[in-house]
Amino acid sequence: MSQPSQPSQPSQLLKVQNFTVSQDGFGAGEGQSLERPFGHADPRELMTWAGATASWPNRKDAGGSRGLDDYFTRDFSHNIGAEIMGRNKFGPQRGPWQDHEWRGWWGEEPPFHTPVFVMTHHERPSFTLSDTTFHFVGGDPAAVLERAREAAEGKDVRLGGGATVIRQFLAAGLIDTLHVVVTPIKLGSGVRLWDSPDDLLDRYHLDIVPSPSGVTHHVFWRR
Repeated sequence: MSQPSQPSQPSQLLKVQNFTVSQDGFGAGEGQSLERPFGHADPRELMTWAGATASWPNRKDAGGSRGLDDYFTRDFSHNIGAEIMGRNKFGPQRGPWQDHEWRGWWGEEPPFHTPVFVMTHHERPSFTLSDTTFHFVGGDPAAVLERAREAAEGKDVRLGGGATVIRQFLAAGLIDTLHVVVTPIKLGSGVRLWDSPDDLLDRYHLDIVPSPSGVTHHVFWRR
């Protein structure tokens, strides 16, 4: 007798990981520039929770916290084969590229260690820094995800942000899991991810876990 079939699971997840927003739902402030990648928001305030962990990749000493924050920091690159990001995460330029010498905020050793697909209306040639190749691609979210999944070679794809790109992929119904960290600061304005995490409850289950560091982890997975 044949066994009943089981619901199929996606072989490659599209994941949002460690995306940090303010208490009022903004992932970045206003007025992004070369000097201020997060606009009027202070990235040190947004990311203090991760920078204090033992697994923070830029840590220069043997200290750091353990526990829930450290788990999420340590898990960031697990089984990730490609990343998708918006153009504003890559750099501050708008419109046609005026400076092809700009190669991102991260220097000669970007932290991704995978192919990165930068969504833009103005494509430009790919380039490689260390073990990261940046591709500049047009198209809708589904088409970009298809390219990223092919490049990931069976591993998961991370959607790195910013908030505008995450909203686009949410609207297209493409995100499988989200981990959003809410910090106890208010920005008042900027690039908003949500009005409330309840906005996603028609599509996702949600667990909310407070951390001793003061942030709250919101973990969503498909219904």
